[in-house]
Amino acid sequence: MRRGEYLSDRIPDMEATIEEYFGPITGTDEYRDTELYVVEDPDNAVFNRVVAGTVEYGSKKDKLALDIDERPAEEVIASGDVEAAEEAVSLKNEFLLEATGRDAKARRDSMKRSVEDEPDGVDDV
Repeated sequence: MRRGEYLSDRIPDMEATIEEYFGPITGTDEYRDTELYVVEDPDNAVFNRVVAGTVEYGSKKDKLALDIDERPAEEVIASGDVEAAEEAVSLKNEFLLEATGRDAKARRDSMKRSVEDEPDGVDDV
């Protein structure tokens, strides 16, 4: 997210948004004293399990947590779920766009910059 933007402004009802993209929430997992929503049986056949929610960091901005367990690509192709695979990519990108306001290209460019900005470590000789 950009400066001045907050996750709660972009997604006021995280639970409903997760259900809209991934399917009915079946439980919660705890992470850093925060309850994250779990979808054990996602609507899309490519996803095995989805864990998502908002992680609070005290005085800092809240962060989006998203962990998607997917079936192996070979298994998806063998079962003929190619359309589901295409939809899975779209679902992830649309969810992240709604949450962060950044498309896949902008997120990729941001990750490249953060790697380039890191100081080089000393190699063991």
